[in-house]
Amino acid sequence: MTNRIKEAAQAVTRRSSTALVCAAIGAFALTGAFAAEAEAKEITVALSAAFTTLDSYDSPDTITKAVGRAVYEGLMKFDENMNPVPNLAESVEMSPDGLRYVFKLRQNVRFHDGTPFDAEAVKINFDRVLDPANHLTRRAVYAFIDHVEVVDTHAVAFVLKHPHAGFLRRMAMNNAMIICPKHIKEYAGTKGLAFHACGTGPYKQVAFNPSERFVVKKNPDYRIPGLPKLEGITFVPVPENATRAAMLRTGEADFITTVPVEQMKTLEADPNLVVTAIPSIMQKHLDLNNHFKPFTDKRVRQAINYAINKEALAKVAYAGYAVPQYGILAKNYPGAVNFGPWPYDPKKARELLKEAGYPQGFKTTLWAGYNDTTSSKVVQFLQQQLRQVGIQVETKLLEPGVRSDLVLNVKGPEDSKTRLFYIGWSDGTLDPDQVLRPILHSKQHPPVYMNTAYYANPEFDRLIDAALVEVDEAKRLKLYEDAQRIAWEDAPWAFLLFEMATGAHTKHLKNFKMLVDQSFDFSEAEWVD
Repeated sequence: MTNRIKEAAQAVTRRSSTALVCAAIGAFALTGAFAAEAEAKEITVALSAAFTTLDSYDSPDTITKAVGRAVYEGLMKFDENMNPVPNLAESVEMSPDGLRYVFKLRQNVRFHDGTPFDAEAVKINFDRVLDPANHLTRRAVYAFIDHVEVVDTHAVAFVLKHPHAGFLRRMAMNNAMIICPKHIKEYAGTKGLAFHACGTGPYKQVAFNPSERFVVKKNPDYRIPGLPKLEGITFVPVPENATRAAMLRTGEADFITTVPVEQMKTLEADPNLVVTAIPSIMQKHLDLNNHFKPFTDKRVRQAINYAINKEALAKVAYAGYAVPQYGILAKNYPGAVNFGPWPYDPKKARELLKEAGYPQGFKTTLWAGYNDTTSSKVVQFLQQQLRQVGIQVETKLLEPGVRSDLVLNVKGPEDSKTRLFYIGWSDGTLDPDQVLRPILHSKQHPPVYMNTAYYANPEFDRLIDAALVEVDEAKRLKLYEDAQRIAWEDAPWAFLLFEMATGAHTKHLKNFKMLVDQSFDFSEAEWVD
């Protein structure tokens, strides 16, 4: 073991768990390409959270779906301007009534197991996600699809239940990946697809352990000539900020995200590194469980918003690499309404709590859907702010697997155990519906989808349901604007921050890019000496 690996392991030992030490060291040993003099065509990427499932139709988090793009591809993808463009499809045609889309598929494409990619493979994948018996968490994303038809070997038709303005954007999402049909059959009725990936992508899976590493090697038969340009990638979860940054500085990692905000300036000053920070659509908010008292009372929810200094939160937890949340949709979205940050007014917060019958405040729990260092700072800050208005909270940080079990895998509102829940959302489509519906529509609470605030307002639901099928773009955006105003006033969350998307890499690594949804694009990444 080199001195650098020893130092990194010692840092992990001081700041994290024994399991993480094993994960980091195991990943380093696996890549075997850390010496500066080596031809480092196999790279290591250190990420801020552990993985969940490689089954994209069941995956709730941005990081896992981002690394899954190494192995999987969809019919569509997003270009650099977040516009949906053909990928495994060559072209797509929509019927005049907007109910039928026919995709012409690329020919001579093969899955990693050697079987051909064709229309039947597409149908098998979408039949699986649309079948409620499979209990896939992302079924709600595609529930508007009535059925899928094989037109011929290289053409497939999607028939919708109703027009859907965001259909092609949904097809470009990281959820809509095409899995080897043989894999689907082999692991039917099991969780095998969570651990075993087989697609048409530029890399093939070598190893996967959700808490330790995801290792991929170059697919020599990839359909695009000249790609991929790297021999392999090892993705390593490293929640501890200092360890992640140390790995980059010492060469144990070639790319990291997110960058510890407290070390941004130090890393920027290193001539061997390149640091990126771009405005993102990732919002972080504090869900207030609207199903249980006292959060059934809008005055309590508004009081919590008044109790939190968002400007100070951005400085304390993010060193300024975040901005107070000014609306439900980031400014990148069509129809986004900028309300300005919810004012910091602890006096008003205490008055509202008194009006609601809680003059002395109350006790509750505050869980975070993450266990990284920055999230720990956020939770501590929120705990202190709420204490000042009489709200005493007991805090808990959840690692991704535990988060799924405790928060998402519930029977319904009565079974929910969260009260205050710090979580984020980044949809990666720039479609207003894919923010407003999954995290605010009354029919999208767990286990269906991600409305973990259990917010329910019939008028809000009506507006976004109408917008979904509205073909006139101006009318559609007006419906979304009206819906945002209702939800902002109802305050189902404490509106906190929009983060910056941050990444850093060695100067030898080119074209490994951060994206606005806080994922990353490594499709054309290469190593240049």
